Amino acid sequence: MYRVLAPVDTNEDRALAQADYITSLPNASEDVEAYLLFVFTEDSEDLPKEFEQFKSASRISSVRRASERLEEAGVDVHVLEDSGDTESDIIDEAEEYDVDSIVLGGRKRSPVGKAVFGSVTQSVILSSDRPVVVTGSKSD
Repeated sequence: MYRVLAPVDTNEDRALAQADYITSLPNASEDVEAYLLFVFTEDSEDLPKEFEQFKSASRISSVRRASERLEEAGVDVHVLEDSGDTESDIIDEAEEYDVDSIVLGGRKRSPVGKAVFGSVTQSVILSSDRPVVVTGSKSD
């Protein structure tokens, strides 16, 4: 079984591009297991107390859409959630689930910005000892 970790943010286009990449892997429906990770950060901690119980990665639309796309293609999907530091959570989850690769969703950048990846992407690429794939978004 080939295991892939796809850290997903709130952008649906990027999440779908990540899912499409995963479904394009050889024999994806039989041989690929996908782990979708959503990391709740300080920015997502602003929920009123009465909504805290509903805070779940599976309620995030980008996670749901990517999960649906993968399931439609016959890929086994597991939704993971964490909170804290995005970069270290990605690396920790990759190690915990012993994934074979990490699939990140890249953002569209200006010509100057294209010379450097975003901070999360760059940090994961430099910190991971696993292959890292960076996809664009469906609208790029």
